Amino acid sequence: MIAQNILATMSFSHMFTAFLFSLIVCLVISECHADVNANASHISKLVIDARTRRPIPDTFFGAFFEEINHAGAGGLWAELVDNRGFEAGGSNVSSNINPWIIIGDNSSSIIVSTDRSSCFECNKVALRSDVLCQGQSCPLGGVGISNPGFWGMNIEQGKKYKVVFYVRSLGPINLQVSFIGSDDGVKLASTNISAFGVNVTKWSRMETILEANGTNHNSSLQITTSNRGVVWLDQVSAMPLDTYKGHGFRSDLYQMAADLKPKTFRFPGGCYVEGDYLRNAFRWKDTVGPWEERPGHFNDIWNYWTDDGFGYFEGLQLSEDLGAFPVWVFNSGISHHDEVNTSDISPFVQEALDGIEFARGSSTSQWGSLRASMGHPEPFDLRFVAIGNEDCHKYNYLGNYLKFYEAIKHDYPDIQIISNCDGSIHQLDHPADLYDFHIYTDSKDMFSDYTKFDNAPRSGPKAFVSEYAVWKEDAGAGSLYAAVAEAAFLIGLEKNSDIVSMVAYAPLFLNTNDRKWIPDAIVFNSYQNYGTPSYWLQQLFIESSGATLLNSTLQNSSSSIVASAIEYKNSQDGKNYLRVKVVNFGNATENFMISINGLNSIVQSSNSSMVVLTSSNRMDENSFSEPNKDAQTEQATTQAAGLNADAQGPTHAAGLNATAQAPTNGANAVEQATTISARTNAIAQAGTNLHSNVTNIAAEQGSKQSKKQTAAAINKTAVVNIAAVNTTTTNTSGTTLGGRHVVGEVSLFVPRKSRTTGVKRSIREVGNVGTQQSVNKT
Repeated sequence: MIAQNILATMSFSHMFTAFLFSLIVCLVISECHADVNANASHISKLVIDARTRRPIPDTFFGAFFEEINHAGAGGLWAELVDNRGFEAGGSNVSSNINPWIIIGDNSSSIIVSTDRSSCFECNKVALRSDVLCQGQSCPLGGVGISNPGFWGMNIEQGKKYKVVFYVRSLGPINLQVSFIGSDDGVKLASTNISAFGVNVTKWSRMETILEANGTNHNSSLQITTSNRGVVWLDQVSAMPLDTYKGHGFRSDLYQMAADLKPKTFRFPGGCYVEGDYLRNAFRWKDTVGPWEERPGHFNDIWNYWTDDGFGYFEGLQLSEDLGAFPVWVFNSGISHHDEVNTSDISPFVQEALDGIEFARGSSTSQWGSLRASMGHPEPFDLRFVAIGNEDCHKYNYLGNYLKFYEAIKHDYPDIQIISNCDGSIHQLDHPADLYDFHIYTDSKDMFSDYTKFDNAPRSGPKAFVSEYAVWKEDAGAGSLYAAVAEAAFLIGLEKNSDIVSMVAYAPLFLNTNDRKWIPDAIVFNSYQNYGTPSYWLQQLFIESSGATLLNSTLQNSSSSIVASAIEYKNSQDGKNYLRVKVVNFGNATENFMISINGLNSIVQSSNSSMVVLTSSNRMDENSFSEPNKDAQTEQATTQAAGLNADAQGPTHAAGLNATAQAPTNGANAVEQATTISARTNAIAQAGTNLHSNVTNIAAEQGSKQSKKQTAAAINKTAVVNIAAVNTTTTNTSGTTLGGRHVVGEVSLFVPRKSRTTGVKRSIREVGNVGTQQSVNKT
């Protein structure tokens, strides 16, 4: 029951078309003049019965990784050298040393070729350099080879990098290993490696640590010499030493993924698992063991070579590091163009069983011992496997699937098996624990699909929405408009979480130099990254996993309104909080009311915050040049509680005005009416936990004219009556954050009859779309 209520008036200087708003139950917005553009006939009311509830699965919100857009090679996997083994193209084609280039490329100084003399049986190609010059007859700096990495290596002053390579020679070895700025030729780090004697004719492993004395985000690794002779090189690697826990994951990209707090991690694909042809499909046994012995393969779906540094083991390790259950997707004997008949599928089935043993087997088992030798003697917590990807319509899928299913359930009955066939309309005709559901569409369709699972079968396997995204014209490279539509869809999944067990956005990563698929959640280059609006939207649903869904009903609702309510326990303080999320995707202003009954007394009744995400146009996107173009700010509304107060607010505001009537009899119900201006899109969420960003708003203004209206609305003051409260004064007016100016303001003052010091908070344009930057937490 609600024992205390706070009454306040809020004025937000933004115009909205689609709006996601979450409000804490202890905040009751009292008398206020609504937006003059509001249509009084459009009134929607969310009635929440907090006594009727059910748990949301602990696995609800997850992440999905695919080797697409150079997400792993040249991205999350921190290896700096591209094509480290000179194997690009694979064993079926002529070796390709691209992007390696030759230094001193003329027949009088050096001749570079490849042969199959490597000491690694799975990687027989080696690079041979016939050095024809000696000493001063060589070009200045010597001759050799250079690798620019994946569109430039990021070398930063003071950081250390481990360089490893294998070498043999017909005579003494004298090599210079250096990081060089590709654009200016400045040497950033360098060391000399030499060897002599009879052993130089045998393959030897060389390792050195280079510490950079300068910074260049577009650097190359060079190996040069001025000694005449013949030198072979193979398996050249350069890795920064500051990868996450030394596990090889680029630290900043790992952190972006970790901040989503996924409960499941699906990998390694995606179509990447299938391959355009089976000969190029991802096969896990080729991606484990020492990196030098991994053959790599051509990613013929997304058209680039990968050395498979990020392999099956790394996917399991990353899942563990993220605190997520791994969801392993393996090939079902089917690619985009060829299939294995069910009568011949046994080797693929055994490969899957071996893969599960690798993850879960004891350190003395055949495949578990390989895992242990890689530094992980304890089993990984593999509970979910998916048989194929998007293969349900293929001729041999069902027959193959049943062979996999029977074998896995026989050996590992607790493993949850995911079918590629959609069971959201009709029950599956084969056994499964979960079924895949993928959706890529435009914003309007995504919004309308928030009801997709309302009528899905409630018995049988659960749904795994393992890939969803707005991706057509109105998505751009990651627009706010797309994120708003996805917000509605996620609310629909949240409300149907009795049948939807897991959900993940796709794709997760995009190297901006390889834009095969857009939009994506996280965009990066060699040294920068930013989150798209869809990324920041996902953070609003982090607490949904393991939360409690409260029964709620929309009454007299416009077709553009979607809403849900949850109660969750905050992981930081162990206390319970309430979140209400609402989306208005329509073209008209809506009045929205919330009525809450039977709320559990353990839910916190104080400490509220608000995070504002905003931009100047619904199609705005973040970028490297304008990472702060769209904004999100956290605002503390109050830390106090009181009863039966009144307030009055501004008569004009170019954004959101809210009004409510508080119960005067102390009853356990709260009603709130919210007017939402509808010219642009917005996402918002609120809650009672100040320290965990529980209130979030995303908004965007539609025109320069609306900006002028916004400016006119700044410094509008709301008055709130708070009984018996001790507060402090904090005034943030007139300051800027993230290079942007104040675009709205909320002011709270105590009443005359029990006046203490006022509390003032501002809503500001700062940060990225959805980045959570706090302003004066109380």
